[in-house]
Amino acid sequence: MARNVVVVGTQWGDEGKGKIVDWLTDGAAGVVRFQGGHNAGHTLVVGYGAARREYKLNLVPSGIVRPDVQCYIGNGVVLDIWHLLKEIDALEEGGIAVQSRLKISPGCPLILPCHAAIDQAREARRDPGARIGTTGKGIGPAYEDKVARRGLRVYDLFDRKRFADKLAELLEHHNFMLTRYLDAKAVDYQETLERTLANGERIQPLVADVSAALHAAREAGQNLLFEGAQGALLDIDHGTYPFVTSSNCVAGQAAAGSGIGPGMLHYVLGITKAYCTRVGGGPFPSELDIATEGTPGHQMSKKGREFGTVTGRARRCGWFDAALLRRSAQINGLSGLCVTKLDVLDGLETLDICTGYRLDSRRIDLLPIGADEVARCEPIFETLPGWTEPTNGVKRWEELPPNARAYLARLETLCQTPIDIISTGPERAETIVRQHPFD
Repeated sequence: MARNVVVVGTQWGDEGKGKIVDWLTDGAAGVVRFQGGHNAGHTLVVGYGAARREYKLNLVPSGIVRPDVQCYIGNGVVLDIWHLLKEIDALEEGGIAVQSRLKISPGCPLILPCHAAIDQAREARRDPGARIGTTGKGIGPAYEDKVARRGLRVYDLFDRKRFADKLAELLEHHNFMLTRYLDAKAVDYQETLERTLANGERIQPLVADVSAALHAAREAGQNLLFEGAQGALLDIDHGTYPFVTSSNCVAGQAAAGSGIGPGMLHYVLGITKAYCTRVGGGPFPSELDIATEGTPGHQMSKKGREFGTVTGRARRCGWFDAALLRRSAQINGLSGLCVTKLDVLDGLETLDICTGYRLDSRRIDLLPIGADEVARCEPIFETLPGWTEPTNGVKRWEELPPNARAYLARLETLCQTPIDIISTGPERAETIVRQHPFD
């Protein structure tokens, strides 16, 4: 019987979902991307020594580096076709067959140059302390157009007159905003029209009814893997609003964003770092100083190579936040956890865990809803002993240092969710499995 697994980030993104999706794809026939845009960044490391290759993906599902695996971009994804084609070309130049294995939903909303222009102009206009930390790639404005029912979708590309008429109306709206309010340049209609339609011709062979294809895979008894982008606490509804992304990143979106029923989702795997990071603005209760050498925050930043895959910005780092994870476990319905980057904590004498917060003179054990309340939270910490033995590359639970096992066991108890997988390095084999999601 087919078994379908959803992989979601449980913090503010950058938890290492790409490696885990790639690893799990060994047991799947297809991988589905169901939300977000090319603001996601998944880094995959494949092979050893001279054969070692690193792939950085934004739109193409992480299963693409596994031969014979089908990859799907669902209707919940906003699609920048310029970027998609660039990504496809780079992968195929590296010997990865993409076009024969990638299907794109005709219902994907399009990201156009006007969306990026609006995104960047708005962020530049905000006071520095009020900036969201957007990547400026147009994801938010594209989702706005979708909800406002003025957006263009992939299927519009294949009717020139319809696309031209809709684009003219859309650019009239956005160019008014750009020139009259944001003091920015207008986006050229004719250049956008011709370039978009030309690129549309290139992706037309890849467009297919993804919903129907997924149901056919189910009927054939094939396992499927659903891959989220960003992290659950960046979810537009459940995250630290307004410092969030523009889509739903929680596991439930796997159904709506790919065209299947929730009954087809059998297991939800939450990915979490052994500590916590965040890119861009927004509250971060357990945040540490990353600038001062010799501090735990500096070790997390440097040893963990905490820089954004998409933006290159330094990630903020902090202690593991169990109250945050409990919120994430609830809103995603987690079946199990995968803890990544445990080795980054090697050598620290003691480790703190945020177990809850003090808010208005009372203790709370669950991350509040909304950024304003979260910003007022004072973290409550519990301290555990660290370990000096290396954990990098360890492949068996019993081979982890005793204090590392005790740390993970405490996280499991505090988060009220079993830790089924531990990632001890970026390569596929550097993985400890306690319970396989496809079993």
